[in-house]
Amino acid sequence: MIKILIILLILGAAVFIWGFMVEPNLLKTSVYRIRQPELAGLKIVFASDFHIAPKQERRLRKIVDRIAAQQADLILLGGDFVKGHRFETSMPIEEIVPLLAELQAPLGVYAVLGNHDWRLDGVRIGKVLQEHGIDVLENENRRIEYGGKFFWLAGVADYNMRRPDVDKALENAGNPLLVLTHSPDIFPQVPGRVELTLAGHTHGGQVALPGFGALLVPSSFGKRYEGGLITEDGKKLLVSRGLGTSLLPVRFNCRPEIVVVEFE
Repeated sequence: MIKILIILLILGAAVFIWGFMVEPNLLKTSVYRIRQPELAGLKIVFASDFHIAPKQERRLRKIVDRIAAQQADLILLGGDFVKGHRFETSMPIEEIVPLLAELQAPLGVYAVLGNHDWRLDGVRIGKVLQEHGIDVLENENRRIEYGGKFFWLAGVADYNMRRPDVDKALENAGNPLLVLTHSPDIFPQVPGRVELTLAGHTHGGQVALPGFGALLVPSSFGKRYEGGLITEDGKKLLVSRGLGTSLLPVRFNCRPEIVVVEFE
């Protein structure tokens, strides 16, 4: 009995060390290849939910270097650059953005803001991003030239803290059309003509059990939009499991990730 108890204590300590000290500091690259002839050859890097705490310059540098190494045509940032809970401390956005501003892509770098950004100070965060050349979209779109043709990128306001308006975001936009949003909960409102919606927010639940998945997903739809590529009613949604943590600094079986989309 004592041996069993010792083994359980050792296993518990190992799981604790892995979940709180090891896995949150790992970083993987998830690659998705999506068939869309009109966008064939286009490569996008999508990164979301940074949640940068004080003294995490090294972690942020690692993320920026990994994104830059992909040499993508377009870089999209899904918000939550900071930690916005009142009992969490965040690195100032003025220290975060200069590192993010090192990211360069031929078709630009675009962002939406997340609920943590707005909870802390969305106006200031958006202003600092814009001042450093990162175009922040809120219920609006941009026409982007690629390969002698055009596609449109629409950014939808945060589902939890703002007034998301899909119709306004897509106003006058043509096709092909991509949608960037922080929360995936807006996805049912996205029309079928959108080639791909990219979202974050869920963190993949942060803790996922093998064979079961996330224990808890911060979504009105439960685990429906937990993470990864989801096809629903012929529409595609790609949900990043994010880069940081919220509430508890833990990840288990849910590594921080950057997402690469390659259209073919």
